[in-house]
Amino acid sequence: MAVIHDKDRLEGATSLKAWKDAAFEQLEMLVAQGDGTEQGDGVDGGSVAAADSADAAVAMASSSLAQLQRASAELRMRVSPTLGRRAMAMAVRYSLYLLEKRAPGPGVEVRVAPYAAVKVLDGPASDPHNLTPPDVIELEPVVWLRMACGVTTWQEEKDEGHIAAVGPRDDLRRFLPLV
Repeated sequence: MAVIHDKDRLEGATSLKAWKDAAFEQLEMLVAQGDGTEQGDGVDGGSVAAADSADAAVAMASSSLAQLQRASAELRMRVSPTLGRRAMAMAVRYSLYLLEKRAPGPGVEVRVAPYAAVKVLDGPASDPHNLTPPDVIELEPVVWLRMACGVTTWQEEKDEGHIAAVGPRDDLRRFLPLV
C-alpha cells in the first residue's frame, strides 16, 4: 500500500512546504532572540542592502541559511511548528514518499507514528510471518520533519535520543535532508 495516495501528493507537498516555512520562521525568531547562536561568523542576518528585489530575495535566502548554520543544535531542536492534524499527516506522508523514491527497497522499516510507515533500502525482506524487516527506525513526527527539511541532522537527533533504531542499516543520514 502506498504511503500517500496519488490524489494527495499535491496536498502533501504543500503541507511539507508549509511546515518547512514555519520551521524556518520559528528558527529565525529564536535566533533573533539571541540565544543559542554561535558568534564570530561575521554574518549580519538583519541587513539586506540589495539593488533590486531579485538581489534582495537572494540575500534574504542566504541570510536565512546563515542563521540556520550558526544556530546551535540545541536551539534547532526547539523548532517544532504546529500544523493541523491533517496537514501534519500529509507532510509526514509526503516526506516518507520522497524517502521511498530516494531509497527504494524492503530492508528497513521507517515508522513515523501515528501517521505512516515505509520500507526502504536494499536488504533482507520482511519475515513472512510477522512482516517486520530486521531493521526498524521509529521517530516522532516533528523529529522526522526537522531532519527531512534540514533543520537538524540525523546525528544530532540520534545523539539526543530522538531516534529509536534497531539493525545494522539503521542510518538514513545519507538520504537527508529530503527538501
